[in-house]
Amino acid sequence: MARQGMMKLGMSMRGLGYHPAAWRHPDVPSDGTLRFEHYAHNAKMAEQGLFDMIFFADGIGLRERDEPRGSLARSGYELVEMEPLTLLPALSVLTKHIGLVTTASTTYNEPYHIARKFATLDLISGGRAGWNIVTSWSEAEAKNFSREEHLEYDLRYERAAEFVEVVKGLWDCWEPDAFVYDKQSGLFYDESRMHLLNHRGKHFQVRGPLNVAGMPQGRPILVQAGASEPGREIAAATADVVYAAADSVSAAKAYYDDVKGRMAKYGRDWDELKIMPGVRTIVGATRAEAQAKFDRLQELTDPLVGLARVYAALGDLSGFDIDGPVPEPQREAQVRSATERVMKRARDGNLTIRQLYQQIVGGGFYLIGTASDIVDGMQEWYEAEACDGFNVLPPYLPGCCDDFVEHITPELQRRGLFRKAYEGATLRENLGLKTPVNRWAAERAARSAAAE
Repeated sequence: MARQGMMKLGMSMRGLGYHPAAWRHPDVPSDGTLRFEHYAHNAKMAEQGLFDMIFFADGIGLRERDEPRGSLARSGYELVEMEPLTLLPALSVLTKHIGLVTTASTTYNEPYHIARKFATLDLISGGRAGWNIVTSWSEAEAKNFSREEHLEYDLRYERAAEFVEVVKGLWDCWEPDAFVYDKQSGLFYDESRMHLLNHRGKHFQVRGPLNVAGMPQGRPILVQAGASEPGREIAAATADVVYAAADSVSAAKAYYDDVKGRMAKYGRDWDELKIMPGVRTIVGATRAEAQAKFDRLQELTDPLVGLARVYAALGDLSGFDIDGPVPEPQREAQVRSATERVMKRARDGNLTIRQLYQQIVGGGFYLIGTASDIVDGMQEWYEAEACDGFNVLPPYLPGCCDDFVEHITPELQRRGLFRKAYEGATLRENLGLKTPVNRWAAERAARSAAAE
């Protein structure tokens, strides 16, 4: 029996695309990440395709290393781009319906700042803001914030859990009907409906209240991408959307069932969380045309950039013939299991160095083919209840976004899998999520009910 309801879709818009060679594509503006027009075109096109949201992954440092030497200068991937919490308010003025989601780290921010910024984005956009919750992990980021190394793993997640609770508490400081704006009586707000947070925890002490209020969707959408054990637990407890990573329907189904199976102990129903795995799509009029587009991207990968993708596992291979066999690792394994996996792939496939790095740079969950082929794959995952939709990771922009909207959206609609118009005014409404109940308003209602 066909699954009920509509698929949810996000368009991830980081940089120039999710393939390391995207910047070299002839149809890609190499300086696009520093041009507002590039982001504006993609956002408006995604809205034309009726996507639920656009998503900006974000880092606060250069995570790519110059290993081997000279590789970083040839990489246009995750180097320079606009800061998204400054960019998204501008994009909100150019769009009317699409959600606006970006990353903000719980490691190198304070809860009050994050609560205030996303509440403001929600007001500017009319209820379309979303916060992707991450814990920063790279030493490059740590060194930009007065640290020599990043926080220890368990501590990062412990801090993140408390951080999220503080932000949610700040968003609740004003009850929905707190502001009366009564000019005649002179009463601006009802004192009984403003609350101090007075949070005192291990990592944060925050008094409140927040000096922003009246968010159109109650509070911004909470998004997470954690696949770890603590990440899954935080997602089950608090997230509205999870961006997942899986390259097979069976792996996606296992993740889906595990995370959603944890929700009941937090008093949440399965449909209160949307799980959206990442998918890279390349569409063509024929399968051969689509494959040729992908092959062209692969050919554009500079050898040094390719070697950088295997450096962590195998060390510096720049002195070897890239069309020769993969040699033994040139360094002691930092993560032994990762090195073993890469070497097994090379040996099992009898790969050259070039073939190995091309498999890695072109890795992830790809759907390549005609619009019908791609929707076949998406439909299989959706109807198997391995996902609630997808976070589309365009290999290059704007082309892959444009192609999706022109070819794939209509095929999804033809099969009854996707909307033909936005259902609501806010991101929360379009995702089919309930409006969160203000904790103080709920407590007031409970007292009132008990008194009757």
